[in-house]
Amino acid sequence: MTVGFDYSKSFIKKHEVDFMKPFLKEAHNLLHDGDGPGNEFIGWLDWTEKYDRQEYEKIKTVAAGIRQKADVFIVVGIGGSYLGARAAFEALTHTFHNLLPREERQAPQIYFAGNNMSPKYMTDLMETLEDKEVYVNVISKSGTTTEPAIAFRILKSHLEDKYGKEEARNRIFATTDGSKGALKTLATNEGYETFVIPDDIGGRYSVLTPVGLLPLSVAGIDIDQLMEGAHEAAIQYGNPNLDENRCYQYAVTRQILHKRGKDIEILVNYEPGLQYLGEWWKQLYGESEGKDGKGVFPASVNFTADLHSMGQLIQDGKRNIFETSIVIENAERDLEISHDEENLDGLNYLQGKTIGHVNRKAFEGTLLAHLEGNVPNLIISLPLLDEFNFGKLIYFFEKACAISGYLQGVNPFDQPGVEAYKKNMFKLLGKEGY
Repeated sequence: MTVGFDYSKSFIKKHEVDFMKPFLKEAHNLLHDGDGPGNEFIGWLDWTEKYDRQEYEKIKTVAAGIRQKADVFIVVGIGGSYLGARAAFEALTHTFHNLLPREERQAPQIYFAGNNMSPKYMTDLMETLEDKEVYVNVISKSGTTTEPAIAFRILKSHLEDKYGKEEARNRIFATTDGSKGALKTLATNEGYETFVIPDDIGGRYSVLTPVGLLPLSVAGIDIDQLMEGAHEAAIQYGNPNLDENRCYQYAVTRQILHKRGKDIEILVNYEPGLQYLGEWWKQLYGESEGKDGKGVFPASVNFTADLHSMGQLIQDGKRNIFETSIVIENAERDLEISHDEENLDGLNYLQGKTIGHVNRKAFEGTLLAHLEGNVPNLIISLPLLDEFNFGKLIYFFEKACAISGYLQGVNPFDQPGVEAYKKNMFKLLGKEGY
């Protein structure tokens, strides 16, 4: 049970990888010795060993209570306070979780808010809450990030109007800074149950902290297995030997391709449930590497659907791209294709085959076509899409991102450019001080 990595279809030669070994060693030492840029935000590196066990048990206890009482659980957050939990929720729960009968899902409906400023989205969400028992988890380090702050103000008002102030505070859970900030102050004043965002873990690396663990546990996901997978990954990917560390091989090969002029990495999945993993991955690598005039542009596609829209460009377009495909080796459930007497669709040649088999051949056929089109391909494989392997994959990407950033010569843990749009927006909105 391990995350596999194969760069044999990338057109990279062995000596190119060997050439990177001294640079990889330096990056490894910078990270593990805590001497690199952004070292105040590397708490995720050994998080599976040092996390607060008492708070972890509180997460599971609180989540169990919410699962019993809530019809709807709303997760309020944006960026790192949202994408990791959304990625794991979409990947590890039933595709139509919110539509299943309550007794089948054994968890509330899960909705996400505060990740946009669309009036339609928020209005539609509020309309779904009529006659529902609603609980809210607001996630923000500061409590002043515009999108989630607006959404939370609306939801807080709704809960207080519906249940009264006293009962509303029992339905609101705040995941925030341990000692300061607007949300922490509000939570203390109102008496909300709180969970702590560690000071030494940035948002995009925080999915395995209370930021992601509370909503995932509420959704019925086995967070013990998620953490166990991540812990095994932390041990496995702590190996400084490039020949043995697949995580480091991914970091090194993507930098080799970048130096060859491949400026765009396309993360490919063949499972709709992995779409939001791509969104989380884009933030992780975009915010971590996109600075100082550097960075591979992270994009994502969902195959086979996007083969009918983006396939042409990938096959025949400008050769500044490479693909990283995520392949699930074994489907937990599958459907067999039946025989049809008339065979008007011409599919009888697939009689007895499964959809999973066809999906695999779609991957293999696409890989061959794109290699013929001179598109380098990196392949990441999971034996099964479950909590344990997803936890390993999360850590795989986080560790590779940190190493890749150091190889590129940037601080992979800050995001100075994020503030630029906010200053302009606040000025246009008339916020005091702008």
